[in-house]
Formats: sequence, structure tokens, C-alpha cells
Amino acid sequence: MDNQKMNYKKPFITITFLFFMWGFITVMNDVLIPHLKAVFELSYFQAALIQFAFFGAFFVISLIYFVISVSQGDPISKIGYKNGIIIGLILCGIGCCLFYPAANYQRYSVFLGALFVLASGVTILQITANPYAAILGDPKTASSRLNLAQGFNSFGTTLAPIIGAILLYKVFSNGEITVDSLKMPYLIYGGLFLILAIIIKFIELPSFVNNEKIEKGLGVLKFRHVILGMFAIFFYVGGEVSIGSFLINFFGLEGIMGMEEAEAGVFLSYYWGGAMIGRFLGSVSMGSITDKTRKYILMAGLSVLFFFVLYFITGVKVEATGFSLQLLSFSKIWLFIVFLIVNYLAFLIGGSKPSKVLTLFAGIVIILLCIMIFSHGEVAFWSAIAIGAFNSILWSNIFTLAIKDLGKYTSQASSLLVMMIVGGALIPLLQGAVADNIGIQLSFLIPIICYAYLVFYGVEGHRVKNIL
Repeated sequence: MDNQKMNYKKPFITITFLFFMWGFITVMNDVLIPHLKAVFELSYFQAALIQFAFFGAFFVISLIYFVISVSQGDPISKIGYKNGIIIGLILCGIGCCLFYPAANYQRYSVFLGALFVLASGVTILQITANPYAAILGDPKTASSRLNLAQGFNSFGTTLAPIIGAILLYKVFSNGEITVDSLKMPYLIYGGLFLILAIIIKFIELPSFVNNEKIEKGLGVLKFRHVILGMFAIFFYVGGEVSIGSFLINFFGLEGIMGMEEAEAGVFLSYYWGGAMIGRFLGSVSMGSITDKTRKYILMAGLSVLFFFVLYFITGVKVEATGFSLQLLSFSKIWLFIVFLIVNYLAFLIGGSKPSKVLTLFAGIVIILLCIMIFSHGEVAFWSAIAIGAFNSILWSNIFTLAIKDLGKYTSQASSLLVMMIVGGALIPLLQGAVADNIGIQLSFLIPIICYAYLVFYGVEGHRVKNIL
């Protein structure tokens, strides 16, 4: 067993790269939405169908998985985590490559179909890689390990808007916004997924067998905190995805700052970069370090380190003569630094208690949403970006609270929770419809409702009670 534990480091590094890749490709949707909106002259509602197709796949695939698991046993336990990961990667690769014929046909519906296939692969990766990361080591530090993996997921979401904006609006655009500029970027992404599938095939990964009895029927629904937790996942993912989906438009020519899409895409990286910083802090905050002084110093150091990583990454510009480094003046980003300090202090106040952190962070997001709705200029701009830092660890806290004390029902509950990622398909549609009628800025009232529910779940809804 000791030798097996010694081998966990290499597999975990491999898994964290998977988290990076699906984070990258998921947030490419936030760049894709304004791009296809302009090309096909879509309304906000029609543009939100991108997220509907993508996150709708999470619901469909998770529902199929749940039905199979309660009737025939856990599919991943039968085929193995490694094979599950390979299947997910191949589907991701195929979905990306389908963008090429979609661009040739110049049909919006074909793009949506390609996104559904791509998201089906990401769903399988979610179902396999999340629990696999959790079991690669000491169960006591599973939450910390998952937050660390999600930190690299957020690193992918940080890079995606920058790289996506460079590829779509600079390298392959020829100065025009067309569907043809999508061909090569998504062929490159597809190739990376397929190459990664081949690499995983030949890498030795520890094999885990789930000997736990899979409960049949719907006995898991007798737990109140599970049902309320399903709605918490629905509203969290819906709120987070909806905010990210419309930020470029919020910053853009129709919004508060009048930015071009390429420039707004760079600032979107600050939004997801804040989530990256928060998740790395969460990994330490909920880890195994017992010395508080050491923990707080390490958290502060990580916050500063990843801020500068983000700062230099967003300073990279592509010009006709090559790459250059054009760093923003600190006088322009001082508000973002202030919000990172508030984020750090919120971690100290929340500690390692999931319900307290969930309540505090969701409450702060509501305040930030109110500021961005009812104010203008840089205050509204940076308040919107700061939301990413406070979204950072809500997923892991909700998930932890929702599966607490379930024993033999844990597997069923996990499938149901992943299924509720469908919130990312429906909430953006609702906000898109609202934006078409009352404007992009006021449409952010919709996510406030989502986060208000999360405050309720953190205060009361998470308590373990049986309905019957």
C-alpha cells in the first residue's frame, strides 16, 4: 500500500492537466458567445443557446449515467476510471473537430451540435476525474486535493479568454469576424484532446474498484439536504455561467466600458483568474496544515504569486511583429487588488467550515452584483470581475455539504448533483431573455436570485434532516 501511495503523485499531476483542459475549453464559450452573436446577428437569448447546448449535455449524460447506475451498477466501476477518462477525451476531441464542418456549413445549429458532443466528453471527465482526484491519497485531505485540482482548472479558465481572443481576433481572423476564424483554433484544441487520450492510454494509473453496494431505487431523495443541495448546484452553476457568459457584452460596446471584444476578453481573464487564486487559497485553507500562522502566510504568498502570474499573462499582446509585453498600470487595477485582499480576509473569517464559507462568499457576490447593476465606470467594472474570486470554492463547499453522512447513498447523490449542472444551460437563457428586454446591466438581477438561494443553503438548507 505504501508503494501505491508513492505512485499517486504522477497520476495526480496527469489528472490536474485534465482539469486544466476542460476548464480551458469550457470558458472558451464566453469568448464564443459574442463572436457568434456578431457573425449570425443573434439576440442575447439566441446567443445563450451556446450555454444551453453545452450544459444541457451535462444534464442528459448525467441522467443516463444515473439511470444506469441505479439499475445496473456504477458504469465507471465496471469500465474503470482510466477508460472513462479516455472516452471523455475522445468525445471532447471529436466535438472540437466538428467546428470545422460547422464553419463550412455556416449554420448556427451545427455549432450547437458540436458543442453538445464536446460537452458530453467534458461531462464524462467530470464524472470520472472528480472522484478519481479525491481518492488519490489520504481521504482526510480529499477536499484540499480537489480544490488544488480545481485551481488548475481555473488556470485553464484564466488562459482561455486571452488565448481565445488572440486566436479568434488576431491570428486567424484576417481583420474580420467570421466563422472561418474558428476552424483552426478548434482543430488545435481537438488535436490536443486526442493526443492526451493517447498519452493516458499508455500511462499507468492506479486502479480503484468500488466495492460499495449501489443502492437501487430513489432512497437518496429522503434526505432533505440532498434535495436542497441539488438546487444549490443548479443555482450556483447557473449563476456563475450566466455571469461569465455576458461579461464581455457588459464590458463591451453595448455595456458600461465601450470596449472592443478582444480587449474585453483579456479582462475576462481577471474574472477567472480571481477564481484560480481563490481555489488555490481554498486548497490550503481546507488542507492538513494545523499551524494557523504558517497557513495564513502561505495563503497570502499564494495570493500574491498567482496575482503576478495573472498580471503578466494578461500583459502579453500579439502584434504584426510578434509578441510584446504591455502591462497595465497599477493605478488601473488597484480596485482588483483591494478585492483580492477582501477575498483573503473572507477566507480567514470563514475558516474551514463549509457552511460558513458558503454563506459569506455568496453574500459578498450579491453585494458585488448590486454594485455592478446600480453603479457605473470602473467601480461596476471591477466589482463584476471580483465575483470570480468569491465564486472560487462554492462548488466544493456545496458538494461537500450535500453528500454529508449519506453512506451507501453517496454515489446516487453524486450523480444527481452533477446532473444539476443543467443550471448552466437554463439560467443564461433566462438572463439573455431579460437582457433583450431591459438591457444587459439590469439583467444581472437574475444571478442575484441564484446567490440568495446559496445564502439560504449555507445558513439552513445544508442541515442533515430526513424528510420522512
